[in-house]
Amino acid sequence: MKTAANMSIKQETYIPALGYDRLSNFYDRTIRWTMPEEKFRKRLVEQADLQTGEKVLEFGFGTASQTILLKKQTPGANITGVDVDLKIRELALEKVLKAGIEIQLDLYHGKTLPYPNATFDKVVSSLVFHQLDRTQKASALGEIHRVLKPGGELHIGDWGKARHIGMRLAFLLVQLLDGFKTTNDNVKGLLPGFIENAGFQEVGEAGFINTGIGTFSFYHGKKSK
Repeated sequence: MKTAANMSIKQETYIPALGYDRLSNFYDRTIRWTMPEEKFRKRLVEQADLQTGEKVLEFGFGTASQTILLKKQTPGANITGVDVDLKIRELALEKVLKAGIEIQLDLYHGKTLPYPNATFDKVVSSLVFHQLDRTQKASALGEIHRVLKPGGELHIGDWGKARHIGMRLAFLLVQLLDGFKTTNDNVKGLLPGFIENAGFQEVGEAGFINTGIGTFSFYHGKKSK
C-alpha cells in the first residue's frame, strides 16, 4: 500500500469530520446511523462509472469508505485519495490495510493539489464541499479542474437543495455540526453554479436522495477537451 509523507506546509483551516476533531472516531457510525449509506455510496460509484486503467482522484477521502468501494468496484482503476486531515487519514489507512487493497492516500495543505496539470481522468468527491466556505469551494473546484485531463469528469455526492420544508428542518442538524457559513450554499442548491464558475461544462444534478438529515444530491461536470 502506498502512502505519502506528511506535508510541512502550513495547512489551511478546515472543518473536521462531524465538525469537531474529537468526533472523527465516530464518523463512520454516525453516517451509518443517519443516512442510507450503502445506497448513496453505491449510486455515486455507478455515476462515476470508473474504467480499468483510468487514473482517479477522490477529493477528500475521509475515512476511505467511498475510496475502498470505488476500488473494489473497479480493481483495475488507479485510485488516489487526497485530504487535509491527518487524524482522518490515520483512520483511513487502517481501513485500507484491513481491506487488503492498494490505494494511495495523500495529505495536502488545503490549497494547491500536489499533482501536475491534467493528471486524472476522473475526480470523485463525497460529503466534502458542504464543509468548505465559498472561497474554499471555488479554490478546490479550480484545482480539481486543473488536475483533470481534457475531457475529464467530476462526480460529487453532497448535501443539496432541500426538496421540502421537512428536509430543510432536518438539515439543521448538519448545519449545527458543520456550520451555517459553509452549508448554506449547499442547501440552497448553489453548488452547480460553483462548478460552472470553475470552468466545467455539462454541469448538472443527476439525482437526489432524501435522508433523515437532509437532501443528498449527485452532481457532475466535465472539463472541455
